[in-house]
Amino acid sequence: MDNFLSLVKFNDQGLVPVIAQDAQNGEVLMMAWMNRDTLKKTVETGLMYYWSRSRQKVWLKGETSGHTQKVKEIRFDCDADTLLMKIEQKGGACHDGYRSCFFRMVQDGGKKIAISGEKLFSPEETYKK
Repeated sequence: MDNFLSLVKFNDQGLVPVIAQDAQNGEVLMMAWMNRDTLKKTVETGLMYYWSRSRQKVWLKGETSGHTQKVKEIRFDCDADTLLMKIEQKGGACHDGYRSCFFRMVQDGGKKIAISGEKLFSPEETYKK
């Protein structure tokens, strides 16, 4: 694993962007950040751990919601500065209640924003802790 970790180029804050993609259908579910420790923990456990920039702490995806992400495949781009994680998503990936964080669609040359997909859960109920 150290060989893989040594190849990844983290930015000046020690972070690397991560795209979480559904392993079965290719849907892009979310984009988040990892540091070296969360990447290592993700590889070791097979569960997605991220670095929260707003809270300045490690978070296991699904820790409070139960909507976990199980790693099926790890890829990285040609520059080794972006990761692609093909995952199995349980429930919704988006904290707003949707399966994907990319639920807004720009239409009519930017004049309209449409919601794509249905809401899977209520954030107000799920994160009531």
